[in-house]
Amino acid sequence: MHTYPGKSAVGLVCLLALTTACSGSRSASSSTSYASSSSYAPYVSATDASDHDWAGSPATYNLAFVISDGSDCTPKWNGTTAISDSAVKSRISRLAQGGATVRVSFGGASGKELAASCDSASELARAYGKALDAAGSAQADFDVEGDELTDSDSVDLRSEAIALLQRERGDLEVSFTLPVMPSGLDDDGVALLQSANEHDVQVSTVNIMTMNYGESYTGDMGEYALTSAKAAHAQLKEIFGTSDATAWKAMALTSMLGVNDVDDETFSLDDAAEVREFADDKGIGWVSMWATFRDQECGDDSSAEDALTDCSGVDQEDGAFGEAFSG
Repeated sequence: MHTYPGKSAVGLVCLLALTTACSGSRSASSSTSYASSSSYAPYVSATDASDHDWAGSPATYNLAFVISDGSDCTPKWNGTTAISDSAVKSRISRLAQGGATVRVSFGGASGKELAASCDSASELARAYGKALDAAGSAQADFDVEGDELTDSDSVDLRSEAIALLQRERGDLEVSFTLPVMPSGLDDDGVALLQSANEHDVQVSTVNIMTMNYGESYTGDMGEYALTSAKAAHAQLKEIFGTSDATAWKAMALTSMLGVNDVDDETFSLDDAAEVREFADDKGIGWVSMWATFRDQECGDDSSAEDALTDCSGVDQEDGAFGEAFSG
């Protein structure tokens, strides 16, 4: 998960899950507190269980990631594991035992995204559908970043495929996970939402990645997350043509716990508590983190690379970030 700088533009997208959207705006005071509890939906490995998956009792798990196998339009977990893998099916069943739902996340920062591998919207829609069926999910998250975000052809193909899939599956909820800066969504992120609108995609949530801002951002990561959310909220009000409350509800916040990919960026437990309080105050749809398998202190012999893949790189109790994000 990575972020890129940019600036806003204006469009109009209708939010399927939020009935007040696209029905005209209403004003709201900037001091208004919406007092709505945000759900907790962390990213988890689809293939490997972690002892910390259940910390904070998530309402939803974002299963990372479905991408191409690298050669054609075949969806696989992390590009290597078959969608129908029995071990993954068992893992999903266990995650859902406590009543949680699962959301299939397509894309991510690594590997080859399906929209860049499939030749047609119908083929792409079938690939998405296979993954959703295998997971037993009616929730699809599209994490679009890096080169895939700047590729207008794959952006439009993805939009066309999602719209086709939603016509076939009336209950399909769609979220887009996009990079953000303290100044808000960049031009490419806004263009993706405009493409979704042009193809009649019904968007439930825009999940912004409040992380990895760049070497010039060495201050308070919690404050950067809030600043990014406020900037993106103003953009979403314009893009969605909706009210303050609906734009907040249409937003999700995903933070990278502990050390980030950028030097001198560390997201602390205090930052997590600050983000959670802000999300509840504004009525944000859900909060998330990357990722449950990193929600533990690193061992004495851990390397800097381990801190980005297997642990947080900060002093903490096991599962502490999950508890902080769940409120």
